Amino acid sequence: MSAVAALWLGGLVLLSISIGFAITIGPSDLGFSDVASSVRAELFGGSSGLSKLQESIIWKLRLPQSVLAAACGAGLAVCGGVLQSLLRNPLADPFVLGVSSGASVGAVSVILLGFGAGVIGMAGGAFLGALAAFALVLLLARLAGGTTDRVVLAGIAATQLFSALTSFIVYTQPTPSRRAASCSGCWAHSRHRRGPKSPCAVRRRSSDWRSACCRRGALDAFAFGNDAAASLGVNVARTRLLLLCVTASITAVVVSVSGAIGFVGLVLPHAARAIVGVRHRVMMPTLAIIGALFLVWADVAGRVVIAPRELPIGVITAIVGVPMFVLVLIRQGRR
Repeated sequence: MSAVAALWLGGLVLLSISIGFAITIGPSDLGFSDVASSVRAELFGGSSGLSKLQESIIWKLRLPQSVLAAACGAGLAVCGGVLQSLLRNPLADPFVLGVSSGASVGAVSVILLGFGAGVIGMAGGAFLGALAAFALVLLLARLAGGTTDRVVLAGIAATQLFSALTSFIVYTQPTPSRRAASCSGCWAHSRHRRGPKSPCAVRRRSSDWRSACCRRGALDAFAFGNDAAASLGVNVARTRLLLLCVTASITAVVVSVSGAIGFVGLVLPHAARAIVGVRHRVMMPTLAIIGALFLVWADVAGRVVIAPRELPIGVITAIVGVPMFVLVLIRQGRR
């Protein structure tokens, strides 16, 4: 077994152990052995010795929450790696496209204004808002010349626009509605509203995740610039549009089921490159595993920091991500 394969296998084992440990964290009295007994009973039959309440906590609350954290972490990390290579910008991440802000507009429009509330729900509204924001970014970038730096600038403009729209909608509503909207992006709130269906929403975009990973050869070529990629046989315009659409779609799904989570796609690609190098064939699976591990443990931290209350997972990722972001800035400035 090669060193890389051993690294991936070890990462998957560590991820499984981490999810099992995460299930035990919370106000109820559950241990790792209880989780193992429940899983064994579920897979092979027999009695786990746990109460129905404990079984429900494991299978209907904490396991979906931990699996959702792993799926979101993997998706955001892969999107960040794709964007940084595609745009040749070490500070690019999924939210540079304005997707998060667009999703927020869609969510508060459903919650506060009632647009499509009985048809698409909050998750559907967030998804449509995210896609609308991305479409605006592509339009602005095309009008400005279509280069990669124009995509980044268009994303910044769209982020500011949709953030302003979200604030306008929230602050023009009565106070109780403001409180409801303020919780719409909270990890715990979205988990309780959607429960075990949330990981299924992320899995619907598994084909998008595979598309991003299967273009690893093109991403290697983009690292040398558009001209070099074209000389190597890559259809630059079509491949760039495809990968931008894929990353926007994955990010939109993640935001619609879990709220805005920053710094995952910005920081973790740098960690993956430091571990396995810059070849995307090796880096992308490594990045997915690192992202899943990071968000599972960030979710655990959110449960214990101010227990029994839970912190939104975006707060934890910001606390960890900001210092790492500063280090990246300093490193880039010294080059």
